[in-house]
Amino acid sequence: MTHSPRILVDADACPVKEEIYRVAYRVAVPVVVVSNAHLRVPVHPLISRVVVDDGFDAADDWIAAQVDPAALVVTADILLADRCLKAGAPAVIAPNGRPFTSSSIGNAVAVRAIMSDLRAGGDRIGGPPPFGKEDRSRFLSALDAAIVRVRRAAGG
Repeated sequence: MTHSPRILVDADACPVKEEIYRVAYRVAVPVVVVSNAHLRVPVHPLISRVVVDDGFDAADDWIAAQVDPAALVVTADILLADRCLKAGAPAVIAPNGRPFTSSSIGNAVAVRAIMSDLRAGGDRIGGPPPFGKEDRSRFLSALDAAIVRVRRAAGG
């Protein structure tokens, strides 16, 4: 069974939603925007919205359950990225354009756990650098490349 590519977006704090919509229109790939709160999305046949309940990890659970060999996932959440890769997502991309891969996710999960432990211990740790124009550009390149890979794998 072949699947057409689609983009699943962990949308509550996603800074590249507009970029995702533009790519979707250009390459005719459906987008599902998943959030805990009602977000405005464009009225367009390629764009749909799923609002989950406000339970802990409800959006993550919904996204992980929808993953198949054509589901491109956009998330900054390392643990969700890990779940999606294990469920067979062909690409999981952070909004800054960094791809999560099966070879890099273990290290990302470990670093996240260390940083969490340090913060819990009272250490003051700086956050990620501010989101910039280079991040948007890197994201767009990564998303385009992922769509091409999935279409090739599906034979179309």
